[in-house]
Amino acid sequence: MFSYTYQTKGTCSKEIEIVLDGKKIQSVAFAGGCPGNLAGISKLVEGMDMDFVIARFAGTTCGPRPTSCPDQLATALREAYEAQQRAEA
Repeated sequence: MFSYTYQTKGTCSKEIEIVLDGKKIQSVAFAGGCPGNLAGISKLVEGMDMDFVIARFAGTTCGPRPTSCPDQLATALREAYEAQQRAEA
């Protein structure tokens, strides 16, 4: 399993902690933001394939902002997977 911390950009949440096992999402935890909504997203994606989550969440905006917590999660998952691949090489 691989743990990765992503510093969000342009959202109320400040950080996302991700644990991956290959492309399977083991856990997600947001720091800051809307606690109930982000806890729900975290539970929803646990055990899912990251490619499915990225396809669903990428490009989601929050009001006038060009990004959102789900969009930032998609970015974080991509970065976490790339970091995991580098660590295993």
